[in-house]
Amino acid sequence: MILVTGATGNVGRALVRALDAKGAPVRALVRDPARAARLPARVERVVGDLGEPATLAPAFDGADRVFLLTPGLGSEHTAHAVAAARAAGVRHLVHLSSANVLGDPVPAMGRWHHDREEIVRGSGIPFTVLRPGGFMTNALEWADTIRTGGYVLDPVGPGRLAPIDPADVADVAALVLTEDGHRGEHHALTGGEALTVTEQVALLAAATGRPLAVRPAATPEEAVRARFPDGAPAALAAAITETFALLRADTTGFRTDTVQRLLGRAPRTFADWCARHADAFR
Repeated sequence: MILVTGATGNVGRALVRALDAKGAPVRALVRDPARAARLPARVERVVGDLGEPATLAPAFDGADRVFLLTPGLGSEHTAHAVAAARAAGVRHLVHLSSANVLGDPVPAMGRWHHDREEIVRGSGIPFTVLRPGGFMTNALEWADTIRTGGYVLDPVGPGRLAPIDPADVADVAALVLTEDGHRGEHHALTGGEALTVTEQVALLAAATGRPLAVRPAATPEEAVRARFPDGAPAALAAAITETFALLRADTTGFRTDTVQRLLGRAPRTFADWCARHADAFR
């Protein structure tokens, strides 16, 4: 049995479907059963919350492999999940981390993920760590200004990023959960194209069939407000500001060939993603 945490999110939902398509037995840990209504019918649902350790035993019981995706800034949810996995006799943890841990020095966003990785590595359970870069779905944060003003706020200027489709992350996770040979590995995952925000917006404009402008962010604070209109915790706001500065400085764009190497195909393109999600911006 494979337990998937975060089963109704961008990666988790795609992973559940990929595992189901492989015929693997899948159990989804969900906080809200209503959000799991569109998961494949064969998938078992168990209600629980990684923030409430007492709710986790039924989800982990009988699971031999676990996909671990933990939300928020801290490491408590990871610690709770690892404790439940040890108690249940789980034999393989596949942990979703972040490429931010690869920075030198490691930025704040990466330090949170590093702390979680350390918990997984110290668990005594065989593990695989997946370290994706920025997700293509982050572009959905542009939807409000596109719909209301026809523009995207750009905080990184000449900086380049190779965003990855969460579906590709899910396909890699499905592979390492169902095939041998990946235990102890750390896989850094990116898309195949290093793009500026302006280049991404041009692809999105072509997919939506409407002209879109790019407006440079006047200050880092403006960029954070655009992402969190209701405000962000101070530590998160500082981490996001630091991330924007690092992205602006990277005019090459960090890329790996891991998706191609593991899946035997090229990563999905941002143009493909835009075509599939164009209605979200209309």
